[in-house]
Amino acid sequence: MDLTMLSQNFAAPVPIAEQIRFPEGPVFTSDGALWCVEQHGESLIQYAGNQYKRHHVGGRPNGLAAAADGMLWFCDSGHQAIRTYDPSSGTSQTIVTERDGVPLNMPNDLAFDQNHQLIFTCPGPDLNPNGYVCCLSSVGDLMTVARQLNYPNGLAFTRDYQHLLIAETGNQQIWIGEWDSHRMRWQNPRIFARTEGGLGPDGIALDEYGNVYVAVYGSASIQVFAPDGQRACTLTLPGQHPTNCAFDPTGTLGLVITEAEKGALLSLPCGLKGILNSQ
Repeated sequence: MDLTMLSQNFAAPVPIAEQIRFPEGPVFTSDGALWCVEQHGESLIQYAGNQYKRHHVGGRPNGLAAAADGMLWFCDSGHQAIRTYDPSSGTSQTIVTERDGVPLNMPNDLAFDQNHQLIFTCPGPDLNPNGYVCCLSSVGDLMTVARQLNYPNGLAFTRDYQHLLIAETGNQQIWIGEWDSHRMRWQNPRIFARTEGGLGPDGIALDEYGNVYVAVYGSASIQVFAPDGQRACTLTLPGQHPTNCAFDPTGTLGLVITEAEKGALLSLPCGLKGILNSQ
């Protein structure tokens, strides 16, 4: 792919839903629906058929991920917990509330690996060097896989699940390391890329070619990097505070972005697709 031409694949941003009170964590499910969280509305939002519906869950939902069985998992920074929501029954369940006997430190974002293990970030309430990242195994074991990060935020796996990327908002950089799923270890972490402007990197998404798209909070932009970390382009947005992004695996909506300043779900139509994180 010619990186110099990458930005030309994207049309202007189109709002597909508005008046959402601090949206975050967009994710596509296998039935074709788009979901996100509404932090200040204590809800998950389901978008399908050009309409959206709120599902009240309480707390302060943040990151969102879809499991292979259709269950939605989300971080609840208000209740310091990892929780699930079952769309078929409309019920939620609390899964994790503490690490080593101490309440979770405001969990923020999460993703599944190839063995259905859940990795999630815990940055705390503000920028500080005490953030950490955990892995919850499929049998309920909890392990800390990274420590002393300055507000670990969004995270994403490469298509082959061999590498895990983690946004460190406080230092305006993205880390990458090999992911050992069997031992639940994030190995050889190193700086993948540095973002520019705003507060720092938030959510992360990858396209089908492995390019990395980073929502940089406070910058009114998605900053794009090649698989080797080379800066590719910047996609300008109408709101200052993009929180996260996800590619529509069907290609219909292109890159979908949650933007907090205007409370909108934005679609950037393009010729690129993503992959479902539950596969």
